[in-house]
Amino acid sequence: MEVKWIGGIIRWLLIGLIAIVATFINLYMYITGKDYNLAMAMGLSFTGLTLCAEYTLITNWVEVKDWAANEDVVPSMEKALLFLTIVSISLNIAPIFLEKKRNSSN
Repeated sequence: MEVKWIGGIIRWLLIGLIAIVATFINLYMYITGKDYNLAMAMGLSFTGLTLCAEYTLITNWVEVKDWAANEDVVPSMEKALLFLTIVSISLNIAPIFLEKKRNSSN
């Protein structure tokens, strides 16, 4: 079960890093005036996949009855994931609102 647990953490971190990179690509593409829609969709999609990977990791801990891991990780990760998800969604959709504001001021 140790390999499954480590694989779950690696998957969660990898998908999370991809979500962060896609978000920054989204913002960069907006700033440079390029089409950012695909990067925005990727950032939001990988944010969702990160949440799914974390849920899967916790499910694996429940299946093997690793209550210590659940008691240690789940309370703090709940707050962290909520905060990071809100930040990710806000950063990924910011170009839409900035573009509307730019167009309305012209």
